[in-house]
Amino acid sequence: MKEPDTQDAGRLRELAEDHNLSVEAIHAPFLLTARTVWGTDPIGKIDRAIELAEEVGAGLVVVHPPYRWQSAYRRWLDERLPHLEERTDVHVAVENMFPLRVRGRKVATFHARQTLDDLEGFPHVVLDTSHAAVSGLDLQEALARLRARLVHVHLSNNAGKGWHSHLPLDQGVLDLETFLDALAASGFAGTVSLELDLRRYLADPDTLHDVLVASREFCQRRLALQA
Repeated sequence: MKEPDTQDAGRLRELAEDHNLSVEAIHAPFLLTARTVWGTDPIGKIDRAIELAEEVGAGLVVVHPPYRWQSAYRRWLDERLPHLEERTDVHVAVENMFPLRVRGRKVATFHARQTLDDLEGFPHVVLDTSHAAVSGLDLQEALARLRARLVHVHLSNNAGKGWHSHLPLDQGVLDLETFLDALAASGFAGTVSLELDLRRYLADPDTLHDVLVASREFCQRRLALQA
């Protein structure tokens, strides 16, 4: 989200048209690396993200749960988020996050409101499969409990080593075939984003292309998407 083009509605529409794509979701800049994008107030970031989503025709804004010190944002989620759709058609969905682990042991939890019990309290949620692995969440249980409010999936695999590795779908410890089968069977009508760490392939365009094509085909086979 630090890339200027990702903040420019005109440029996003142009890129989408050039590649025959649509913009389905906007991720508000909540990572610490993007902490100064659109200011430092999380509620202000959400407002800007909603404006951008409306301008590009996206129906969804993805946000993170509050850090433990963000008391005003926690109150906003409790008091204002349930009524947000009175003023916009854009859904704001809260993504599951993860604890910090060292050598497989949890050493810190920076985010509040990230258990399944917490996520069940939000009108709309986003399930990140790699984050779920780090948190020790079972994907089938998470899907069963959240499916009534699940509107978006960040799909990737995980190395199982205690951090969010966002691996290609056929690499890692997660059984994503079974998860996607269950997602399709649940009647899921939301969207799926491939959220992959592809930095190792940047110097090899052919392999990068093959990994992306394989990931898309993996989803198509399981979700019966149209090419």
